Amino acid sequence: MTTKLARIAEVARRQPKERFTSLMHLIDVDMLRMCHAELKANKAAGVDGITKGQYEGNLEANIQNLLERLKRKSYRPQPVRRVYIPKPGTDQKRPLGIPAYEDKIVQLAISKILNTIFEADFLDMSFGFRPQRGCHDALKLLNYLTVARKVNYIVDADIKGFFDHVDHDWLMKFLEHRIADPNFLRLIRRFLKAGIIENGELRDASEGTPQGGIISPILANIYLHYVLDLWFEKVVRKHCRGEAYIVRYADDFICCFQYKHEAEAFYRALRARLAKFSLSVAEEKTKIIPFGRFAAQWCKRMGKRKPDTFDFLGFTHYCSTSHQGKFRVKRRTSRKKFRQSVQRMKEWIKANRMLPAKALMGLLRLKLEGYYRYYGITCAKLDMG
Repeated sequence: MTTKLARIAEVARRQPKERFTSLMHLIDVDMLRMCHAELKANKAAGVDGITKGQYEGNLEANIQNLLERLKRKSYRPQPVRRVYIPKPGTDQKRPLGIPAYEDKIVQLAISKILNTIFEADFLDMSFGFRPQRGCHDALKLLNYLTVARKVNYIVDADIKGFFDHVDHDWLMKFLEHRIADPNFLRLIRRFLKAGIIENGELRDASEGTPQGGIISPILANIYLHYVLDLWFEKVVRKHCRGEAYIVRYADDFICCFQYKHEAEAFYRALRARLAKFSLSVAEEKTKIIPFGRFAAQWCKRMGKRKPDTFDFLGFTHYCSTSHQGKFRVKRRTSRKKFRQSVQRMKEWIKANRMLPAKALMGLLRLKLEGYYRYYGITCAKLDMG
């Protein structure tokens, strides 16, 4: 983090009601040059067709020209190029929006500034796309809550097409809680309204933030911080007589409750809450299940063989016991993620089959080690096929 950003972070931490009035000056030559250096060289080009290698052929002049346009307020983000990539293991495809190269640089600069400010506000139960936080940290907290706290019910909810339905006006209002620089806010709105090029046709962007954009993760975190996190902490938990918790990673979240009626009341309130902000629950992917130290006992009374499970961050979570008979939560690779991993591996091997055997095996070992590092954590049953 640069010295300027470090100062901003300190002010944001010490003064939670501070609104920053001057941020555009942070996007200077050094910031733009640093953002260019951090971008990966092997990424697909946007509508401009320019790659990192081509841009740095005349880097200093390009950076200076970009900065001048930002200062004159004449800089205009280009539409993102929409492509569809296969979802491994399924017949479905996922849309990605690929920005033009200069837009990637500016988006990264904006993202750094937004992260610096809002990191001070984000709650401890939020883990996605944040420094020194990751999936394993979210899983560790969830494991603690389900084992050590009075958790008897899980609400496994899914937001339908979250990134496609972010309301621009609400997002700008949320940003204004901390930002009062009109030029900086205008720049963000221009990115939101830049549009999408799909099959050679320009589509207006009246809502949403394209997946694939560098700025999208932090905007998603800010949106859900106000829509979900603060609401759960300040409203939902205060209305619960029993214990209630939420663990969120980007738009994927799990809620834990002590009492069934409070879990059900939360789910009803959640639908209304999301609707207020142009979002909705994917009903077919949402469920409330008994889960915890008493779940197995309750299932036997109801004539069920074992408690229901739920999926979160690539793992299927299920109730179990230790060798000493104590309750514990165990995990195994979810079937969906396992199928996707196998499909990705098949495609990778097919694409690289012309490599020498020794080189291919070396790269394959690295991929399998990465798979093991993620799925081979404590209390997880590793599925290697």
